[in-house]
Amino acid sequence: MPKSPPPGTAELRRDPLPLRGRTALVTGASRCGGIGYAIARRLAAYGASLYLHHHVPHDAAQPWGAEPSGPEAVADGVREALGDPQARVLHGPGDLTDPDAPAELMDRAAGALGRVDILVANHALSGSDGTLDTIDAAMLDAHWATDARSVILLTQAYARLRAALPPRTPGGRVVMMTSGQDIADGMPHEVAYALANGALASATRTLATALGDLAVTVNTVDPGPVDTDYLSGDVYEAIAARFPAGRWGMPDDPARLIAWLATDEAEWVTGQVVNSEGGFRRT
Repeated sequence: MPKSPPPGTAELRRDPLPLRGRTALVTGASRCGGIGYAIARRLAAYGASLYLHHHVPHDAAQPWGAEPSGPEAVADGVREALGDPQARVLHGPGDLTDPDAPAELMDRAAGALGRVDILVANHALSGSDGTLDTIDAAMLDAHWATDARSVILLTQAYARLRAALPPRTPGGRVVMMTSGQDIADGMPHEVAYALANGALASATRTLATALGDLAVTVNTVDPGPVDTDYLSGDVYEAIAARFPAGRWGMPDDPARLIAWLATDEAEWVTGQVVNSEGGFRRT
């Protein structure tokens, strides 16, 4: 087989809308201060149409609370970033602890957008965790159901939809999220969360192989500590000092990486766990 010629000038010119005509489902996009919102805005700016998943009861139960103006305000913020005037932003709820909810959400998103090219599984359960001495079966089950099982079931539903498209349809992307539980001392104060997110990191290569014949890449991103309005005061400042830049990661930091992984420029990157932590010193 002859080698491909080196790219010419035309191929090296950057498309300002590399996701024009593509569609994406972003889960956990329920607060304007969250990573899911930043990811959605980046994908929108690149030209994609989006379906945003939210589960307001989860945020309402957390110290930071739900988005005051509700999910429509989140969608409006993403619409403001749209790079393609023909693109659309829709949204809907889903309690992904229900075993049937991932497939239902995928079908709903595909029905609204026509298909789903890009799946970004950004959702996770906050709280309900502890050390090895304090965790119990309910904590383990809750994090497994939300953080790991639902992501695998979403990916399964996504793969079934992609399999119905013409062979090797371009643009297929799955991006999962993890939390650096395999770095330094791990997460000994959040054992249930670490176990569930670690399962996704471990499954990345397996899922990439499973979806390879569909021309779908699968990668997992560890964003490191990100300021999503959940911490302040002396602890906040102490963590900021652990970054060489002297600041926390902001939601747009991992969003830029994930948006790039969704483009054709990243089509040769798959099966990878990418630690994007800004040089954070864990110890």
